[in-house]
Amino acid sequence: MTSTATAPSLKPVLMVLTSHGTKGTTGEPTGFYLGELTHPLAELEAAGIPCELASIQGGDPPVDGLDFQDEVNTRYWADLDFRENLSHSQRLGEVDASKYSAIFFAGGHGAMWDFPTSADVSRVTREIYEAGGVVGAVCHGPAALVNVKLSNGAYLIAGKNVSAFTDDEERAVQLDEVVPFLLASTLERRGAHHHPAPDWTAKVVVDGRLVTGQNPQSAAGVGAAMRDLLLGRG
Repeated sequence: MTSTATAPSLKPVLMVLTSHGTKGTTGEPTGFYLGELTHPLAELEAAGIPCELASIQGGDPPVDGLDFQDEVNTRYWADLDFRENLSHSQRLGEVDASKYSAIFFAGGHGAMWDFPTSADVSRVTREIYEAGGVVGAVCHGPAALVNVKLSNGAYLIAGKNVSAFTDDEERAVQLDEVVPFLLASTLERRGAHHHPAPDWTAKVVVDGRLVTGQNPQSAAGVGAAMRDLLLGRG
């Protein structure tokens, strides 16, 4: 999935989605949050940066947040190529990390269950980051980073400035007792410096080649910051 004019000799960005479709034991559906894929994707593709989709299990990942008052969501959802690529997302475990310039983790509550426990998330993230690539995540997407260790055994996020869905926002949506852990608190326990903004306020934090955002309102900003790093503007 690429735009018509691609940035010269730039490897694609791997956009990773959850394959987990229920909120714990509630039986309520979830998945990846559509706007947290489409808004970063729009920023990257508008700059000619190619993107590819993957999910933990491959195939058609469960989707949440189908807000079609959002013009960007509507545009992508009506795009048959996008829908085809989404329904045939790569299985993350089959991905060759050397093919990518960056990895991005979309949020959605499903990410809280399968991102942190995935050995594939850890491997691909570590390999891309240690090869000089960019790592990005938004909202619950940083759940992917809580257990990623570098080759030296240190957590990737240790000592890093980050932003993610806050504990207060989790309480506000009344899922703090449903998710397996509170994301912001766990990032801090891993040694990250979490920078919260008021609930539902856009917040993007860039620390070297790590780009994280707090909530759906931050999704486009994460994409723009990744774009700037990949194009040498950061």
